[in-house]
Amino acid sequence: MRIRSIQPLLRILALVLVTPVAHAAGAGSPRAGEIITEAGTTKTAQGETVSYELGTLFVPENRAVGNSRLIGVGFARIKAARPTGAPPIFILPGGPARSYLNAFTDEDAAAKKQLAGVFPFTAAGDVVVMDQRGYSKRGEELLVARPRQPLDRPRTLAADAAEMVKLAQDAMAAHPDKDLAGYTVVQCAEDVNDLRRALGYEQITLSGQSFGSQWSFAVMKLHPEIVARAWLSGVEPLDNSFDMPSHVFAVLQRIAWDADRAPELAPWLPKGGVMEALRAVHARLASGPLRVKVKDAATGKQRTVVLGLEDFRASLLMPPEAWPAFVLSLYHRHYDDWARAVLQERQAETSPVRILAPLIDSSLGVSAQRAHLLRTDPGTEALGMTDFDALIASADAWPTPPVEESLRLPVPSPIPVLFFHGDWDTSTPIDNTLGMLPYFPNGRALLVHRGVHHTRAPVFEQHPDILPRVIAFLKTGDTRDFPVNVSLPVPPFQKPSFPPGR
Repeated sequence: MRIRSIQPLLRILALVLVTPVAHAAGAGSPRAGEIITEAGTTKTAQGETVSYELGTLFVPENRAVGNSRLIGVGFARIKAARPTGAPPIFILPGGPARSYLNAFTDEDAAAKKQLAGVFPFTAAGDVVVMDQRGYSKRGEELLVARPRQPLDRPRTLAADAAEMVKLAQDAMAAHPDKDLAGYTVVQCAEDVNDLRRALGYEQITLSGQSFGSQWSFAVMKLHPEIVARAWLSGVEPLDNSFDMPSHVFAVLQRIAWDADRAPELAPWLPKGGVMEALRAVHARLASGPLRVKVKDAATGKQRTVVLGLEDFRASLLMPPEAWPAFVLSLYHRHYDDWARAVLQERQAETSPVRILAPLIDSSLGVSAQRAHLLRTDPGTEALGMTDFDALIASADAWPTPPVEESLRLPVPSPIPVLFFHGDWDTSTPIDNTLGMLPYFPNGRALLVHRGVHHTRAPVFEQHPDILPRVIAFLKTGDTRDFPVNVSLPVPPFQKPSFPPGR
């Protein structure tokens, strides 16, 4: 039966009482570590039928507290096309506060794309896709209303920190019945181990993208004996929740190299190229904020938006094909598009905040040494501290306890790890992978020139020989057949929205 929507948790529990299901909990309330599953089918974009199990794992909300209430964590499993003898692949989503279960519950283009990123790996073994506690429709989604931000003053670090403290207070007020201290990367790692045990696997292979890679590092640190191998991309080590500004700035420089040579951008380029335009805009905004009048798309009324240097710094990290045009537009004093985007962001109320991210990030934080390096990094002159200052400053306002310093710091590991990382990744710079490689003597890195944060699909599209090698690695852990680097083509860069010279 095709499952078209995820059932609410209470309906699932009722189903358990009347219908036999695989690995079902006994009648009545579930116990910690138990699962329930339902069978379903879907089709790939090519029309191939995929059979799967959609399930819920029940875990303590906070294992540090006796008699903690149970919460649900969703998962799905596709059995291997044929037995391979290899461990199952546990796919851990990024975020935090992301889910891949839409691949099984929805039928739109996004779901088919998500399924295409999962299904091929059944050639290597069973595939298990896991949700995150606190962001799972099979359990609970921790959300809080998004506060509006003022339009009459520019963004500042102090205002960001105060807003983050207010968000923490709002989150606790909105969820008085929940133990928010239980939403940490450590608890997420224990959820993986509980699901492994409930499904009857001795060892697993981890597949993690972005926060999924950080989650994977936590599993490898806390339960190395259960991890046969790992495939990580958009790599985020446990001590790298906040990016080093100079590493991100180097990514912008690499993008600018190709942008300066793109014929479509040539009419707008100043002497010195995109980076010279960036420096000029930075200096202009450092001298004082701008007041820009634009029409509010929601009301049709004229509004004034005050834009400052921190607004500019926070806006820089956009897709590579769009970033140069954004900077060139501001260089030529065309601010309207930027002002409209900031107005929409500051006044947005429709999308609530997924508080799992600050709960996990405030608990994990960074080591004292990395905090010092972040604040004294020369890249802060260009990019500032917007990536990390507010969360570090507000960490005590969040209820999640800080992790032990020893968890954050890497240690040598014999686990075979295959790293994918793009050198155009502004979300998790490639330096993250380069810094972790020495700790994994059985590891291998595929460095992707012009690869962005989500680089797996583009690599498989441009280099179809890589996918069979990944499947072979997932089966055996052997990385010897991998190249060191591959390249992706230069993307077509977006043009500024106004004619040259105007």
